[in-house]
Amino acid sequence: MTYLAPTTLNEALAALSAGAPSVIAGGTDWYPAQGTRPVKRDLLDVTRIEGLRAITRTNSGWRIGAASTWSDIIRADLPRAFDGLKAAAREVGSVQIQNAGTIVGNLCNASPAADGVPPLLCLDAQVEIGSIFGIRTVPLEEFIMGVRQIDLAQGELVTAILIPKTTDTRRSGFVKLGARKYLVISIAMVAVTCEIENGVLRKARIAVGACSPVAQRLHALEAALEGKSPEAAAPLLQIAEFSPLAPIDDVRGSGVYRLDVLRALISRALTEAAYG
Repeated sequence: MTYLAPTTLNEALAALSAGAPSVIAGGTDWYPAQGTRPVKRDLLDVTRIEGLRAITRTNSGWRIGAASTWSDIIRADLPRAFDGLKAAAREVGSVQIQNAGTIVGNLCNASPAADGVPPLLCLDAQVEIGSIFGIRTVPLEEFIMGVRQIDLAQGELVTAILIPKTTDTRRSGFVKLGARKYLVISIAMVAVTCEIENGVLRKARIAVGACSPVAQRLHALEAALEGKSPEAAAPLLQIAEFSPLAPIDDVRGSGVYRLDVLRALISRALTEAAYG
């Protein structure tokens, strides 16, 4: 096994094209998943690549480099629309995990309970992917294809998350349900972004995690909430259909329980987004 720690993106892409190393971007998911098995594949640590750990404003929006940690997200000066993402970052493990773990590593791990996915879906995130042949971008909702399945070919590396421009008045919230406050995998979670105009919701986006193989936007509910006050959401939630979701029974909770609490979580996330 060879441990590779390139300092330039070209070096990393060359290593990927020459072999099939496991990519490490913090390793807070990857190392525990190995258990007691010996590591036999080469490792490619991308956290030392110049420019990959940066959160910058661009002409088209925001760029979050692939080596940016959860702590970087928490500390970054970002618009209110990112408050839900910051709240999710604070819920990821312990402070030590937040200091080492990366938001892109969270996406590439492709867990149904990945805390970063619902807030990023609400921000219309795109995934930037590099290889020796160039750069391509994929909408986040297409990048994660299933449990532990992502749209990443041999020789490719996620280089950044791209967020389009957002207004200064856009708000957001994030609510996570677990068996305890910290160091817990989600039973269910909800992220919301919205505008409030004259006391009513505009352009609401609602994404749910840990209730289907991949986190899902609730497009029908978003449309139903358009022009409604946050308070008027409660009766709509009681009759809402969550057809895109397919919650399972596991040690954290039953599928029935997940659907039952989802209405309350969405209501809380909407209130948090609307009123702080």
